[in-house]
Amino acid sequence: MEKDIPHAEFAFLSACHTAVGDEETPDEVIHLAAGLQFSGFKSVIGTLWAVDDAVAKHIVEPFDEKMFEDSEDGVVMDCRKAARALNHAIQAVKTKVPLEQRIVFVHIGV
Repeated sequence: MEKDIPHAEFAFLSACHTAVGDEETPDEVIHLAAGLQFSGFKSVIGTLWAVDDAVAKHIVEPFDEKMFEDSEDGVVMDCRKAARALNHAIQAVKTKVPLEQRIVFVHIGV
């Protein structure tokens, strides 16, 4: 959290439990996703429980489509689109991915 990352815009954490605090300190709200946001990332996607690698792969493709949709060069993304892109991705995989794996992802930030 003390690290200053000047060009931090967006982080997608597809590992398990990246947006969950520690059981031993339940009153603390700091978790990996929050730590990245406090470090300067404007938009972070994390997970609330275990996520299957195959599910993460299914989510990333429609997510990227939406994030880069209006990009002039197809490379620069706008972190303000992350929440909408995540929603789009969750809807896009509705028939392929079970509900408990679709709702594992959360967005924090702008």
